[in-house]
Amino acid sequence: MTSSAFLSQMLTSGGDRRIAVPRGGNTNVYGASPFPRSTLGYAASTANDISLDAFRHLEAVVAGWKHGQVLDETAYQDSLETLRCRIRSVWGLGDGIDVVFAPSGTDLELVALALTISRSDRAVTNILLGQDEVGSGCVLAAAGQYFAGETAVASGLCKGSRIAGFEEVELLSLPVRDENGVPVSSDWMTTAIGAVVEAVNDRGGAPLVHVVHGSKTGLVLPDLDGIDRLLAGFGDRFSLVVDACQARIEADRLHAYLDRQAIVLLTGSKFMGGPPFSGFALIPAGCRPKNMIAAGLGSLFRRAEWPASWDACNHLPGGANPGLLLRLEAALFELERYQALAPADRARVIERFGGAVRSLSARLGVDLVAPALAGGSLHQATLATLDLSQLPARPDLEMAQRWCRVLAARGLRLGQPVKCLRAADDRWVGTLRLSLSMPLICALARLDAAALEARFARDMARIADVLEAAQRPVVA
Repeated sequence: MTSSAFLSQMLTSGGDRRIAVPRGGNTNVYGASPFPRSTLGYAASTANDISLDAFRHLEAVVAGWKHGQVLDETAYQDSLETLRCRIRSVWGLGDGIDVVFAPSGTDLELVALALTISRSDRAVTNILLGQDEVGSGCVLAAAGQYFAGETAVASGLCKGSRIAGFEEVELLSLPVRDENGVPVSSDWMTTAIGAVVEAVNDRGGAPLVHVVHGSKTGLVLPDLDGIDRLLAGFGDRFSLVVDACQARIEADRLHAYLDRQAIVLLTGSKFMGGPPFSGFALIPAGCRPKNMIAAGLGSLFRRAEWPASWDACNHLPGGANPGLLLRLEAALFELERYQALAPADRARVIERFGGAVRSLSARLGVDLVAPALAGGSLHQATLATLDLSQLPARPDLEMAQRWCRVLAARGLRLGQPVKCLRAADDRWVGTLRLSLSMPLICALARLDAAALEARFARDMARIADVLEAAQRPVVA
């Protein structure tokens, strides 16, 4: 086996079945490959192909491993500790911020839940926002249930069954859009959360409140003012977790969340541009476990993936997950490279992306789903969702999914359709998402103004050509 083939194989190991590439295939269920390709990639809202630069970087990492010995437990622990230091450094975080690693963003949901349980003697109520705009497995994980029949550690599990230690978790969901698909306001969401928190406290429960920072369509709810209102009203009578798994977040906002003692969940496989699947949780000092974390986490995590100083995790199994380490290494490579890019160069690419997507929507005669391309924040400026309901074909979600596969077959990778708008007959409207990633921004920043303009125009024209062709009647 060549070194490149070995590396690609490693990048599909150490996760659940979503990461696997079927025999004879080149991509996983999300259409992402474990090796660089010359595809047109605006699919970072779903999953990325690994970039050529990151792949070469990982080849050098793997070359340093001992022949015949992929990675032992001690080397795995040391490598993850180095990654923790680099993560704190790239965002200017203090040593008091702990880091927990996970094979996917779905697994991260269990990190926040387990830490809340370990710090409370009351049953936890998990308050999830935007059930339709988070990962499909997150709803199960948020209820303390297995989201698949296997994990990075164990197989033969029963999807949907309770994980040991999460038996008393209650899950409540609040919508992020009204019945017409319009995003609710931060004030509305803050009031709704406050009512639930009060009710849970009144019956003796422990509320865990989600903040969504960059949903599948770029929503942020509630805003910092809303969070501060909740903190002023309830103090420490609720816990806080921020779902920032898209990682479309600025350093100052990251600091703001952590300063408010919120656990922040991030993945390396969306905006960061690393290969799927990897994730990490940033844990402020006030959220460290007080008691042993749930025993059932031993079927999902290895000991080295949790901070060495946390005795509450010592029951987790040992061993190493070299596939996860490599995916995390690739994501951090992309993050550090992006952070080293001049802010003006980043802004230039992001601004032209916005103009190109608006031109695409105008050519197709469709709208953008709010809050696409509104304001200058990363979560809005680097992700746009096309509402396809105005096209003559009136595509529903299923048709849009087929179109997404057709685009991918032609080398044009877009983000998967998302459930955010309903038609008059209550069916989900077809959507498609276009987004930038850190490696794409770095690559495009090398172009001068004219070349950048031409590149975006060419890319959008290719996408429009395929979507227009998909609507033409087939002539027998």
